[in-house]
Amino acid sequence: MELKKSKACVLRVGGTNCDLEVKVALEELGLKTDILHMNQLADGTLSNYQMLVFPGGFSYGDYVRAGAIWGKEIFTKLRKELGKFTDDGKLVIGICNGFQVLVEAGLLPGNSVAGVPTASLANNSSAKYECRWIYLRVESRQTPFARTIKVWDTLWMPIGHGEGRFILPSEEALNELVKENQVIFRYAMPDGRPADGRYPHNPNGAAYDIAGICNKKGNVMGMMPHPERAFFGWQTPSQRGKRKARGDGRCVFEGAVEYIKKY
Repeated sequence: MELKKSKACVLRVGGTNCDLEVKVALEELGLKTDILHMNQLADGTLSNYQMLVFPGGFSYGDYVRAGAIWGKEIFTKLRKELGKFTDDGKLVIGICNGFQVLVEAGLLPGNSVAGVPTASLANNSSAKYECRWIYLRVESRQTPFARTIKVWDTLWMPIGHGEGRFILPSEEALNELVKENQVIFRYAMPDGRPADGRYPHNPNGAAYDIAGICNKKGNVMGMMPHPERAFFGWQTPSQRGKRKARGDGRCVFEGAVEYIKKY
C-alpha cells in the first residue's frame, strides 16, 4: 500500500495529552494522522486507518488507577472492531498512559480472557512521580516499532509517570514474556547494561527493568517512555553544549511507517 493512502488515528479522551506531538511526528514521516475523540468513533471508523495510537496523559483523571477507566471503555465499546483491527495485522501503540490503557483492556501482554488484565503498571517504587530522561536497552525486534533498531542498541527518551512499575502475577509469566521475545525495551545504564532494578536508572521498580512490551503477534506495543517527546533533535537536552541531530524516539515511528508502507 502506498503511504499516501494510509492514515493513523490518535485517540483522545478527557485528560489525555501529547496527541498533537504524535500527529506532528507521524506526519513528519509522511503518514497522514487524525486526532479523534472516542465519541467521534462510529461503526467502521477504525477500518479507515492502518495505525491506532493511545497517547500519554491522565485519561479520565486516572481515577481508580492509571488507565483503568479508559481501558474498560475500550473493551466494552471497541472490543469487536479493535479485535478485527489487530487480527488484520494493523498497528496499535500505547504510550505511557496509553500503555496502561492497553494493559487494563487486556490487549497487552495479549493473553487475557474477556478483557481481564494479566499484568499491571503499579505505583512507582519511589512513591513519587518520575519525570526525566532515561536510557533504554533494545531487547527484541519482535514488533514493527523496533524493526529499524538493532538489538542491544541504547536509546535516550523522557519519562513522565507515577504508575509505571510493570509487574506480572508470577515468575513463570515473566519467563514466558521473555521467551516469546515480547520484551522490547528495558531500562538501562548509560553504557547500555540493564539497570537490574537500580534506581534511578530503573525509575519505577519494574520487573526485569521492563519499559515496553508487545503482544505475541508483534503488532500491538506499549511503552512507558515518550518517543514523541524525543523525535526532533531540538527536543533533546543539550549535552556539553550540543544536541542530537535527531531524537532517539524517531526510530520507533520510523519502524511503524516502514511496516505500513509494505502492509
